[in-house]
Amino acid sequence: MSESTPRSFDVLILGGGSGGYAAALRASQLGLTVGLVEESKVGGTCLHNGCIPTKALLHAAELADNAREGHKYGVNSSLEGIDMPQVNAYKQGVIDRLYRGLTGLVKSRKVTVIEGHGTLVGTDTVEVNGERYTGANIVLASGSYARSLPGLEIGGRVITSDQALQMEWVPQTAIVLGGGVIGVEFASVWTSFGSKVTIVEALPHLAPNEDESLSKGLERAFRKRGIDFKVGVRFQGVEQSDQGVKVTLEDGTVLEADILLVAVGRGPRTADLGYEAQGVPMDRGFVLTNERLHTGVGNIYAVGDIVPGLQLAHRGFQQGIFVAEEIAGLAPQAIVESNIPRVTYCEPELGSVGLTEKQAVDKYGADKVKSLEYNLGGNGKSQILGTTGFIKLVRVVDGPVVGIHMLGARVGEQIGEAQLIVSWDAHPEDVAPLIHAHPTQNEALGEAHLALAGKPLHAHD
Repeated sequence: MSESTPRSFDVLILGGGSGGYAAALRASQLGLTVGLVEESKVGGTCLHNGCIPTKALLHAAELADNAREGHKYGVNSSLEGIDMPQVNAYKQGVIDRLYRGLTGLVKSRKVTVIEGHGTLVGTDTVEVNGERYTGANIVLASGSYARSLPGLEIGGRVITSDQALQMEWVPQTAIVLGGGVIGVEFASVWTSFGSKVTIVEALPHLAPNEDESLSKGLERAFRKRGIDFKVGVRFQGVEQSDQGVKVTLEDGTVLEADILLVAVGRGPRTADLGYEAQGVPMDRGFVLTNERLHTGVGNIYAVGDIVPGLQLAHRGFQQGIFVAEEIAGLAPQAIVESNIPRVTYCEPELGSVGLTEKQAVDKYGADKVKSLEYNLGGNGKSQILGTTGFIKLVRVVDGPVVGIHMLGARVGEQIGEAQLIVSWDAHPEDVAPLIHAHPTQNEALGEAHLALAGKPLHAHD
């Protein structure tokens, strides 16, 4: 940085990903001076190695499916092949445009970006490239990395999502270790591109953090797409050669493929950053905070993937805004973790917000919980799109809807209204009179609430 770079700030943020840059923009908006430390590029994993590039691949995958299946709709189209260098060029173009916009926005808000690897060396001090900067308030936002399993080394034909996003070729066969969000999204992409994919998941279902009905529905859909999966069985080991990988499972099953994608989640990027040395409470690498996202040490806050909970970009983004407002004395409302919307962008998509049925039963009791599934077979737009699936509502008897769970093409686009319904404690009877435009998939959300309110129209009693 130049000699004129400030050395002291109202808010000093370590990490420029979704949580960090959101905190920076909001704090600046509130009149605070802000320093943002970032060793790579502002935007973090989400923009450069996560949300945006994977969704670009998923859009390309959707186009491939549309071309392959055009005859179903009277369109004489065919898929000639996948040009991965061109797919990657399209993907990078999206990233570059968003990055230019973000860096311009950060600059316009007078946020001081400090380039380099930052280390917390005091409760109010961060060291970057031998220079020290202080903040009346510190926000830890160092993000996450692609995890592996103990003893499973990444390299060659054993890759994580980081390497998968850079691949210039489509594997003929692939094994995906992990049936969570990252695993099922890449399995979906590669299947659309023509790969034969097998998913290995140690837990009993794919998408194990979702309502069990969604998990089972996704498994049915994946079977129809020809995606193999093995659930409830653990990985034992892998051997690789120039030709491919041989994966052994604990039940003795041996699988062979061109590549092994390790998609077992993301770990907090907190090692060797000085957090523990400054007394910041930690658990298995995560930074512990109270509901106000304060660490209990000095004026140090933490946001995003390093805080235990859902590792979602929009969670970190909202936490960044929250912390900026907390520092500014606005006393914002605490974030309710269960009301954070969740979308998995495979084909078909999963969208959910609020409690699963099991969580609701555990909280309220089985006799106090009622659920309903509305099949998309009764929805005109879903029939036009050729998608199947359902919307499941979970409510407290004579009370609000506490969970909404959706399966089907494009259902993630309905998550906004679903979040409002759950967050505002709406009863089915409150939603039923609302007019949902026809023909849209959004109607399905309205029809589900009509049914749960006791007046189903396009559904059987």
